[in-house]
Amino acid sequence: MASAVANRYAHALLDIVLGPGSPLPPEAAVAQLAGVEALLAESQELRIALSTPAIPTSRKRAVMATLLERLGASELIRNFIYVVIGHRRIAFLSDIRDAFELQLDERRGFVRAEVTSAVPLAAPMSAGLESRLSNLTGKRVRMRFDVDPALIGGVVARIGSIVYDGSVRGELRELGKKLAASSGE
Repeated sequence: MASAVANRYAHALLDIVLGPGSPLPPEAAVAQLAGVEALLAESQELRIALSTPAIPTSRKRAVMATLLERLGASELIRNFIYVVIGHRRIAFLSDIRDAFELQLDERRGFVRAEVTSAVPLAAPMSAGLESRLSNLTGKRVRMRFDVDPALIGGVVARIGSIVYDGSVRGELRELGKKLAASSGE
C-alpha cells in the first residue's frame, strides 16, 4: 500500500513542480522534502503528534508551519506537506520523496541503478560503470551506491528487476553450480 500511496502523492507533486510557471525547481523540491524528512527523523514526538488523530489538523499545521518556515521551505512544499498531514499520510513521506525522485528521473530519461560493491568505488571506476550501464540500458543512469564487504570484490548493479552480478561472490556461486552439474554427469 505504501508504494501506491507514495506514487500517487509523488505524481501529483511532480505534475505541479514540472508544470508551467512553477516557482520551484525539481531539485529544490527534492531537497526541501528531504529536509522535512530529516526533521521528522529527528523527533519521535513530532512523528507521533502528526500521526495522532486526537490532535486537530489545524494544530498540526500550525506546528509544521513554524518548522517549515525555519527550514526555508517554499510555499508549494508547505502546502503539499499540509495536504499530506490532512490526509494522514505523513508516515509515507520518505516513500513519497523516493517515488518523487524516481518519477523525476524517469521523466528526464534516467534509470536508477542500485550499485553494491565490496569497497567504495573510486571516481574513474564509477564513471566507467555508469558508461557501461548506460550502454546496456540505452538510457542515462543515475547510480546510488552501497558497500557490502561480503561481496569480496566486484560489483552488483540492480536496475529495476534486472540484476547484473559482477561480484566475486556471484562468480564463485556460478562456478559452484557448474562444478556440481559437471560432477553429476
